[in-house]
Amino acid sequence: MTTMDAKEAVAEHVAGMATALVDLSHRIHAHPELGYEEEQAAAWCADLLSDAGLGVETGVHDLPTAFRATAGSGPLHIALCVEYDALPGIGHACGHNMIAAMSLGAGIAAAGVADDVGLTVTILGTPAEEVGDGGGKILLLERGAFDGVHAAMMVHPAPVDAGNVPWNAASMFECHYHGHEAHAAAAPELGVNALDAVTVAQTALGLLRQHLDPDAMVHGIVLAGGDAPNVVPAHAAVRYIVRAPDLDRMEESKVRVLRCFEAGALATGATLEVRGGEKPYADVRNDRPLMKAYESNAAAIGRELVPGRAFAGRGAASTDMGNVSHALPAIHPLIGVDSLPAVPHQREFAAHAVTAVADRAVVEGATALAMTAVDAACDEGLRAHLLSRS
Repeated sequence: MTTMDAKEAVAEHVAGMATALVDLSHRIHAHPELGYEEEQAAAWCADLLSDAGLGVETGVHDLPTAFRATAGSGPLHIALCVEYDALPGIGHACGHNMIAAMSLGAGIAAAGVADDVGLTVTILGTPAEEVGDGGGKILLLERGAFDGVHAAMMVHPAPVDAGNVPWNAASMFECHYHGHEAHAAAAPELGVNALDAVTVAQTALGLLRQHLDPDAMVHGIVLAGGDAPNVVPAHAAVRYIVRAPDLDRMEESKVRVLRCFEAGALATGATLEVRGGEKPYADVRNDRPLMKAYESNAAAIGRELVPGRAFAGRGAASTDMGNVSHALPAIHPLIGVDSLPAVPHQREFAAHAVTAVADRAVVEGATALAMTAVDAACDEGLRAHLLSRS
């Protein structure tokens, strides 16, 4: 089978699945589930794979909502990463419903030509990308899910199409302050105010921002701050994220950020407990030859890619696909849903993830990914590059 014949075959296969892929995208969107709780979404994805004639393993690597289907026996092993978790409160405002459908469509189509072009294709269900600390791909990496894989691919919804955009390293952690209750009016001197520790820490963070790495970002939320205004809060907690263009710069900034939280404890006498942050998200290192193949295929089917930064003028988001990209060749391009001024993590973007434009992007994103898998196998230079990186 020639490269052109294989590309035509996968395009036709995706076109034939278009209704099923769009239906899956809409069902997942209508039933948002949080990370590691994506029981319906994972089951629907597994059903689609089974309907396509692929054997599916569920609950792989001790992750109940992870799954895997593999086809072909070629020497080049490509993995399509499937995401399907939602955000708290705002549902699929990052378009993971589309990611699931695109990766499944690409994987099923590529599986249909796998033995003809020399591919092994794995469709890997990767839960909990949005959890921010210890995402599903990190655990799957640690547990061997990507062993023997030569390249991993997925495509992410965005306002516009783009290829090699920057994705930051990020670490998410919680800071819990433990103090002592007291009557806030009758005997405040007997209390240790945990919420005051948060106030001191956040004030220190505000002063620190001027002196941080100019490309670093710090943002967070308050999880707990007391139960009644007439009781000195004995417990307060925050959840924060530190980001920077790479892991080293992120860790340097995180050290300084944690000192601010230590200052809150020192100033108030509360004790500080830091939870999480041991499994940060790495920056994405898109494999350039593989990305060029994706960009060429996306352009060939009519997608108009824009250079540079595609998230409201900057590229500061983070993903556990970055960790995969540090371990093996990987790509994480963007596919547009014409959402501006809405951007990911807004309710308005969630609405855009099930429009006719998004549905077309599902089909075309799956097609471009499948065609890129064909190129990876059939282009001698690209195949040799991917094999040499493993």
